[in-house]
Amino acid sequence: MKAITAKEVEQIINEGKKLDIIDVREVEEVAGGKIPGAVNIRLGLLEFRMQELDKSKEYIMVCRSGGRSAQASQFLEYRGFNVINMTGGMLSWEGKVE
Repeated sequence: MKAITAKEVEQIINEGKKLDIIDVREVEEVAGGKIPGAVNIRLGLLEFRMQELDKSKEYIMVCRSGGRSAQASQFLEYRGFNVINMTGGMLSWEGKVE
């Protein structure tokens, strides 16, 4: 499984590049702030919503600390998606939130 740090994600965003970020936290957690532009698909719904994703894109998976996003990354990677797990999750995120 590929991994990226929160700092690396923040640097890429600050360079003006568009990232496809999927936040797998629960709705209540996301209400406290998420990475700008991230799409919330709770881990429990990922299996049912993965048809909304494009296998030609690269997705960065995010959760609170990196555990659920690692599960999501393994799940999607096994099904042919190109995914990267953001290690440390939102606990490591120091950038802007929306």
